[in-house]
Amino acid sequence: MAPDPTSTHGVDLHSPGDLSGADLYRTLPARPIDPAGFTHEHTYRHTRLPVELATTLIPDAYSSPEFFALEQEKVFTTGWVAVGFVADVDRPGACIVVEVAGRSVIVTRNRHGQLRGFHNVCRHRATRLLDADAREVGHRGRIRCPYHSWTYDTDGTCLGTPLFEGSDVPAGQEAVFDTSGARGFDKADHGLLGVAVDTWGPFLFVTLAAEPAPLATQLGDLPWRFADHQLHRWSPQRRRTYDVAANYKLIGENFMEYYHLPWVHPELNKVSRFSDHYRWQGPGMYTGMCTTPVSRNTEAGGWDGLSPFSALGPRDADAGRFVWLFPSTALVVLPNHAFVLLTRPVGPDRTVETAALLTHPESLDDPGAEQGLDQLESFWDLVNRQDVEIVERVQDGIANPAYRGGRMCFRFEEPLHRFQNMIIDRMVGVDRVPAGDEHTMTRMFPDPG
Repeated sequence: MAPDPTSTHGVDLHSPGDLSGADLYRTLPARPIDPAGFTHEHTYRHTRLPVELATTLIPDAYSSPEFFALEQEKVFTTGWVAVGFVADVDRPGACIVVEVAGRSVIVTRNRHGQLRGFHNVCRHRATRLLDADAREVGHRGRIRCPYHSWTYDTDGTCLGTPLFEGSDVPAGQEAVFDTSGARGFDKADHGLLGVAVDTWGPFLFVTLAAEPAPLATQLGDLPWRFADHQLHRWSPQRRRTYDVAANYKLIGENFMEYYHLPWVHPELNKVSRFSDHYRWQGPGMYTGMCTTPVSRNTEAGGWDGLSPFSALGPRDADAGRFVWLFPSTALVVLPNHAFVLLTRPVGPDRTVETAALLTHPESLDDPGAEQGLDQLESFWDLVNRQDVEIVERVQDGIANPAYRGGRMCFRFEEPLHRFQNMIIDRMVGVDRVPAGDEHTMTRMFPDPG
């Protein structure tokens, strides 16, 4: 199959001319790269080439503590990051505490049911307000600092500041809390530090950007592509956590390609055949592929187990959609369930994954729903553990200074090229949403018929 001419990213690409593979490899930068170069376009010149000529992202992007620290700022504080599920904050006062770019954030609903996000920091002396496992903000829907008892409501307003103002003063101790000497202090100036929050489908997103672009800009055409699935009605039923000794990008890049299926996933390969794969990418900060038709289970398992969502049209009713939401979330949507990986980078060589199995609004009406969920959870756990093992092996290899980058396999790895160029854009300060393929679905193999 000829290289896909739509795989470039609107970058000023410079051809390497007639360089042989060996000559091209010799032009790759030696390791380690000076961290000052991590924000320079020239550092990434080999990955900026069209995918049929490109080499992978620089190895330091997966192993360097300096790159990791810069990436946290350049990538994770500048756009929208999926951090959890709408179902987890389904009422006023319900909350989750998440981490973005190493910063703790509270997501909750105020008394009117509106979503709110706040840095998990008291305005007094920066005490962490809520623990990571908190599911309610606190008594009477108030967030109370455990250090000096400053208190906030779920709109972020500062309600009480003992010893600064006479709020929440124990009976009989009013004299101790006399605030007549406090000057230049107003509770209205000391509310919680806000964080922008939004939703799409089942997901909660936050952004740390001071003036963020709309979430819709980052999602591109995904809401249109998934319109018939009514994803806002899907909810998580099972969850597992995995501690992975690998960079989060290796997890994402492994998810984006099926080149590895026959060797890493013999069970999955039986229900996700090479010949049934399409690239499925429009404009937006994501990579996507599709399998159709959806294969039935084999003796090793598969994607059956629950009834499909009856609202789907013919095309969606027999297709699986695989999307990596930039920068760090995997979404698999099949006719009868969805699978999500929320990845949280902890270090250049460590990631914490939250894996969730989601169901559509009709699925739990099945008499055999629990058994079906058990089967699906077991199958996805098998697949994910196989992926964890292989990406940890990649992390081990990429730490070797002898490795300076590898050649892209254009037929299978165009989504990786798309993703890596999104990372490069953020690292060098380019604000761009990649365009999509000319056709809605691009077959990866010639039609066998």
